[in-house]
Amino acid sequence: MFKRIIASTMLISLLATATPSMDQASAAGTAYHVNVSSGYLNVRNQPSLSGKVYTQLAKGYNVTVTSQGNGWARIIFNGKIGYVSSKYIAAGSTVTKASTVSTDYKSKAISIAKSQMGVKYVWGGTTSSGFDCSGLVTYAFKNAGYNKLPRTAGEMYNVGTKVTSYKPGDLLFYATSGGKKVTHVAIYIGNGQMIHAATSKGVSIASINNSYWKPRFIGAKRL
Repeated sequence: MFKRIIASTMLISLLATATPSMDQASAAGTAYHVNVSSGYLNVRNQPSLSGKVYTQLAKGYNVTVTSQGNGWARIIFNGKIGYVSSKYIAAGSTVTKASTVSTDYKSKAISIAKSQMGVKYVWGGTTSSGFDCSGLVTYAFKNAGYNKLPRTAGEMYNVGTKVTSYKPGDLLFYATSGGKKVTHVAIYIGNGQMIHAATSKGVSIASINNSYWKPRFIGAKRL
């Protein structure tokens, strides 16, 4: 009987060593990149399809993986912990290849702006504690590697190339006080939608055909 207990204890110990936990499954600080064929990769608050999606990552976006297990990777994104499907990330030599893709700062800027969804509106705000409209745009593009934007919406309207057919990453400008003076800026994200910091809803997504925003539209610029 005593021998059986020892044998059982050794077997349990062996299994525990051979099957690493979620936190032990990979080395901390490993650089991975998002490898989706199209669209965006969902980041959830727990390693399960039932987990709430709190942001999305564009293809080529680099993340830090702290562990992997059961088909899920625990990542750090913009200082937050989240979980993504392991089959849509890649590591090793492919990270070097991803650096070319990651130069698409517009997709990264959109992804970063989406990661701030729900952050409150603060006049003059430029951090995740609170944003105004141009503060969000500056924050998103700066963290995506584009540091050439001026601070205010009016100043931003003076850069880039004017366009009438929009692509994701284009900047949309509005006159919220009437007339033609630019007082608001948003980022076009595709499908007739924009992400911006609105005084009423904070960082949120709205339709460009919204009854409030459409008649106040001034123009769009491509960086």
